[in-house]
Amino acid sequence: MLEVINDFLSGKVLIVLIVGLGGYFTIRSRFVQFRHFFHMFAVFRDSLRNSTGQLSSFQALMLSLAGRVGAGNIAGVGIAVTLGGPGAVFWMWVTALVGMASSFIECSLAQLYKRKDSEGQFRGGPAYYIQHGLGKRWLGMVMAVLLLVTFGFAFNGLQSHAVTDSLKGAFGIDTMTTGICLVVLLGLAFIGGIKRIAAISDLLVPVKTLVYIGVTIYVIALQIDHVPAMLATIVKSAFGLDPVFGGLIGSAIVMGVKRGVFANEAGLGSAPNVAAVAQVEHPISQGVVQAFSVFLDTFVICTCTALLILLSGIYDVGYSGNGIVLAQNSLAAVVGDWGRIFISVALALFVFTSILYNYYLGENSLRFLVGESKKAIVGYRIFVLVLILWGAVVDLNTVFAFADITMTLLAFVNLIALAMLFKVAMRILRDYDAQRKAGVKTPVFDSSQFPDLDLDRNAWPANPSHTPVNPVEATAKPATQA
Repeated sequence: MLEVINDFLSGKVLIVLIVGLGGYFTIRSRFVQFRHFFHMFAVFRDSLRNSTGQLSSFQALMLSLAGRVGAGNIAGVGIAVTLGGPGAVFWMWVTALVGMASSFIECSLAQLYKRKDSEGQFRGGPAYYIQHGLGKRWLGMVMAVLLLVTFGFAFNGLQSHAVTDSLKGAFGIDTMTTGICLVVLLGLAFIGGIKRIAAISDLLVPVKTLVYIGVTIYVIALQIDHVPAMLATIVKSAFGLDPVFGGLIGSAIVMGVKRGVFANEAGLGSAPNVAAVAQVEHPISQGVVQAFSVFLDTFVICTCTALLILLSGIYDVGYSGNGIVLAQNSLAAVVGDWGRIFISVALALFVFTSILYNYYLGENSLRFLVGESKKAIVGYRIFVLVLILWGAVVDLNTVFAFADITMTLLAFVNLIALAMLFKVAMRILRDYDAQRKAGVKTPVFDSSQFPDLDLDRNAWPANPSHTPVNPVEATAKPATQA
C-alpha cells in the first residue's frame, strides 16, 4: 500500500508540483535565478562577514548545504542512474533549475517572517510564513508536523543506516559500534543547540564539499575525452533518443525529479528553516544565497557523482546494485580500491552533517508547535538519538517509503503556500532590485515601508535613514488579500 501511494504521489503529483510551480515562479519572477546568477557570487562573498550575536549568512548557507549535500548526492544519484539511466541526470538539472526559483522565494519569505525567540535567536520557516503571511496557524502546524516526522525522525534513521552499512562494507566495522559512536558525537552537538551545530557545519561542510569535488573532478579529468559524448548521451537519453537507454524515458523523468528533489530539497520547505536564522540586511539577499546552494548541490556535486558513475564503465542497463555500491565501484574502477574507502568516508561526513541539519529542522518545528518547553526539547533529542541507533542496525526500507510520502506532502503544502505568498515575495524583490538599480551596494530592508505585513519588528526594525526607492510598495494589498 505504501509503495502504491508513494508511486502516485512522487511519480505524478511531485513532478507537477516541483516542475510546474517552479516553472511558474521562474517566469513570473522574470527568471530571477538567471537575472541574479552572477550577483549570487557577490552576495556569497558578502555572506562571509560575521554577525554580532546572530548567525551569519555564510553560516546559514553552510547549514543548508549540510542538509542538501548528503546521502542523496551519492546514493541518490546512484539510484537515479540505476533506475532511470543517464537521462535521469538531465531531469535532475531541470528540477534544480526551476527549483532555484522556488528556493529563492521560500528562503526570502522565511527571512521576511522570521521571529526572535526567548534567547534572542532568529527562528523561521514555512510554518512561520504560513501563520504570519497567510494567517493560517492550523496549516502552519500541519507543515511543522510533516517536517518533524520527515526530517526529525524518518530521514535521520535512514541516514544512519546508510553510513553504518557503508562503513561496514568498506572497513568491516560492526554497525552497532558505528551507531553508538554516531549517537555520542551527535548528542554532544545537539546539546550545544543551533550555534554549536552551525560551528560544526562551518568546519565540516566546506571541507567535505571541496575534497569530494576535487577527487571526482580529478577522476573525470582522467577521462576528459569521453565527457562530451557522455553529456550528449545524458541529453539524448532524457528524451528517449538514445537507442540503448530509449526505453527508460519514463523512469528517467520520474527518478530524475524524485531524486533531484531529495538531493537539493528546493521547494520542500526544509532549507527555509535554516535560512531564517541568519542576520542579513535584506530578506532577498538570503534568498539569493540559498538559490546558489541549489546550483552548487545539483549542477556541481550531483553532476560530479553522475559523471563519475557513467564514465567508469561499471554501470550498464540492467545494473541491480544499490546507489552507494555503484559509486564505490565506479571510483575504484578508475583509482583502485582506495576509491571504495573514500566514498565511505565522504558519505560518513555527508551523513553526519545532514543529521545535524535534520535534527535542527525537527527542533525548529517542535518549538513552533509547543513553544519553549525544555522537557519537550530534551525528549525530542533522546528520541532522535534512539532512532539513529535503531536505524544503524535495521534496514528501514518501509520507513523510506513512508518518508517519501510525507516529503511529497511537505512539497504540496509548502508550494501552495509559496504560490499564495508569491505577490509578497515579488514586492520585497522589487524593493531590493530598485535599491540596486539606484546604486545601493547593499540594499537594506525598511519594515516601515511594509506596514500591512505581520512582521516581527524586533527582527526587522524600521530604518529611519532609509529613503524608500519605490514608496508605492507600502500601499500594496495585504498578503491575505493578494
